Amino acid sequence: MKKDFNKLTPEEENIAKAIVDAAYIVHCELGPGLLEKVYEVCFCHVMKKKGFHVQRQINIPIIFDNIVFDEGLRLDVLINDLVICELKAVDIVNPVWEAQLLSHLKLTKKRIGFLINFNVPIIKSGIKRMIL
Repeated sequence: MKKDFNKLTPEEENIAKAIVDAAYIVHCELGPGLLEKVYEVCFCHVMKKKGFHVQRQINIPIIFDNIVFDEGLRLDVLINDLVICELKAVDIVNPVWEAQLLSHLKLTKKRIGFLINFNVPIIKSGIKRMIL
């Protein structure tokens, strides 16, 4: 059975390319081994310089039983209100973070997200792109 797949918009693809480029720029300049918040602020700075609207530490409300709960779910970075970035600086990426990103995409009704781990020797191996 073949699943119906909708292509990303040109804007989403443009943001995705800029995200990978920004992660590369930050990683080349800083290298691995720093705190996540350092990478976050520098990554956001690069994305803003590229002309994107960047929001950090966005609360995600949970709607359950027709009640809205603001109970601490938060995404790291939202670009142009379209693409989610979850940033890490860890030795081992926990598979639950991929599930978390997928949940964030579903809850926010976004289509594309990135899990980026800056604590790697080569940033290419630290970037995971996920599409709903």
